[in-house]
Parts: sequence; C-alpha cells; structure tokens
Amino acid sequence: MSKSTPSRPLIAKAKRTFHIVASRFNAQYVDGLIDHVTKELHALAPDGRISLYRVPGSFEIPVVARELAIQDKADAIIACGVILQGETDHAQNLSRSVTDALQRIAMEHGVPVINAVLSFENENQAQVRCLENKINRGTEAARAAVEIVNILSEIRNKQGAAVSSPPKG
Repeated sequence: MSKSTPSRPLIAKAKRTFHIVASRFNAQYVDGLIDHVTKELHALAPDGRISLYRVPGSFEIPVVARELAIQDKADAIIACGVILQGETDHAQNLSRSVTDALQRIAMEHGVPVINAVLSFENENQAQVRCLENKINRGTEAARAAVEIVNILSEIRNKQGAAVSSPPKG
C-alpha cells in the first residue's frame, strides 16, 4: 500500500452531487473515513452536495450504490467500509465480492464508484489509514471522486459540443 496521499485535483467549479454509502460495521474506522471524505469534498467541491447513506455492513453497500446509480442523480458515489481479517477466508471473500459489485455498477451505469471499502489484517492498519491524517484513505477517496468527475465532465462536454456543432462544409 502507498504510504502517501495523492496531490489534490483541481477544485470542482460546477455544483456536484456526491453520495457516500457507508457501513455501520467497524463504525469507529468507517466514521473516520466519512469524516475525511466529507472534509476533503467540502474543500475540493465547495458548492457540492454530499449525502450519506448508512447500511448495516460492507456487503450491503453495493445494493444502495446501485440504486443511487440507477437514479442518475450522482456525479460520484463513494463506498466506505472496513473489513478486518479474522481466522477464516470470509474477509477476502467479502472484499472481493464488494469490489466486483462496485466496479460492475460503475461500468454498467457510467457513474464513478470510488471503492473505499478497505480490508485490513488488524486494527492498527485500520487506525493508521482511517483515523490518522498522513495516509488517510478517506481523503484519497474524495480526491479520486473529484478528479474522475472533472475528467468525465470534460469528456462529456467535448462530446456534447462535437454532437451539437454544425457540419463543416
């Protein structure tokens, strides 16, 4: 894992809508992610609208993310959860399932879904990446959301301009 946070993208000038879908399981760590996501989104998209949807656990995040994507009102969806490794393979299976589902939602609906559903071997790793500032994955998720929204907006605006331009002749 990276030990530094990527640089900040350009501030989003247009009004954007961000939905955070977050697990209540492992709440202290997920709350840290949410706090950092929200703080960074406010800094990078000052006119943005941020909504928070809490679900029981990480496994339930994709169904709510999918519903939000279907409604076509989100510029980006940020999924926040923490999965701690136990004595069985359950954590890896859960993590893979959630990751695959979130990617599928993004691809099928054309809405960026930022995956901050994180798997850790222990609580020390979760604390460093969810509660502290140096390599906070919530901050990274917000930066990724704003950056991809800016890129998609640019691409979609260029395509719209190309479609609406009169033919040369």
